[in-house]
Amino acid sequence: YISGGLNVFPTDVEAEIATHPDVAACAVLGVPDARWGEAGAAFVVGRDRHRLDPDELTAFLRDRLAGYKVPKRIVVLDELPLTPSGKPSKPALRAALERGDFDRRTSDAAS
Repeated sequence: YISGGLNVFPTDVEAEIATHPDVAACAVLGVPDARWGEAGAAFVVGRDRHRLDPDELTAFLRDRLAGYKVPKRIVVLDELPLTPSGKPSKPALRAALERGDFDRRTSDAAS
């Protein structure tokens, strides 16, 4: 996706999120943003039922990624929807986000 005119590769952001010791799985996608055109949304699952703190994860990522790559929205889930091949289903995540399914489980990081 392109955020503020800069290319962001979701796999790069996912790789950095995956280094957090409490993250079991994650998926990142670009979503519409009024200020940046698109911004990152990260969907994360905690390891061993650990409940992740979105603000703590944002702080962790700010130390490791350029500011424009840090997801503006972090959604903590119990599990990610998967494709038949076992990969996170980004279309299913995007559709659920557009429906507002995650509004109560979301932290919007400060821009």
